[in-house]
Amino acid sequence: MALSSCGMSANDQKALSNSGETITDTIFLDSIPNKRIEIDSSKIAFGFDFPVGKPDAKGYYDYQGFTKNNHLGEDWNGVGGSNTDLGDTIYAIGNGQVTYAEDFGGGWGNTVRIVHELPNGSKYESVYAHCDTILTIANAWVIKGDHIGTIGTAHGQYLAHLHLEIREEVGLPIGNGYSTDTTGYVNPTAFITANRQISNEIDDVSTKNQ
Repeated sequence: MALSSCGMSANDQKALSNSGETITDTIFLDSIPNKRIEIDSSKIAFGFDFPVGKPDAKGYYDYQGFTKNNHLGEDWNGVGGSNTDLGDTIYAIGNGQVTYAEDFGGGWGNTVRIVHELPNGSKYESVYAHCDTILTIANAWVIKGDHIGTIGTAHGQYLAHLHLEIREEVGLPIGNGYSTDTTGYVNPTAFITANRQISNEIDDVSTKNQ
């Protein structure tokens, strides 16, 4: 086993390097008893907030919820209606890594995808669509509440709103936002509400859709 970031001396690292064994950043917590281990918590999602009006979606409402009209996400609008929310800030719902930040075209427009790893190792993906502007880049690491874009209209196709999806199956095709089959998707509001704070000892994460 090779460790490079916790308690290994320079001589130990050099010896491993000379042996031809690859040195990695993997940390085996149970193999180092009584050692304090530093973990980069910014890369783990210990909780989730709403993507607009952070942290609790103040000033916004879900116009078209999950499964309504076979909708696979939620459409967040400002309470002022029409395009009053055009250009409003979109926030990352949790810590994670941006995997896509481009104009997808079609009915999606500017779209951001972020993968979130939870303390138990499970991963979820959040998708933010119809953005007016994108304020992040692929492969960037973001933390909960970071500005990742602004609310848009998918290049004039709709009144301004944010289409948000949360997927428990990471890397699904972008799809079309509607389907009778919700496999791989979770109710965004239910997920966020149930997982506002996640213990680092959690065994399971709620994906409750009710």
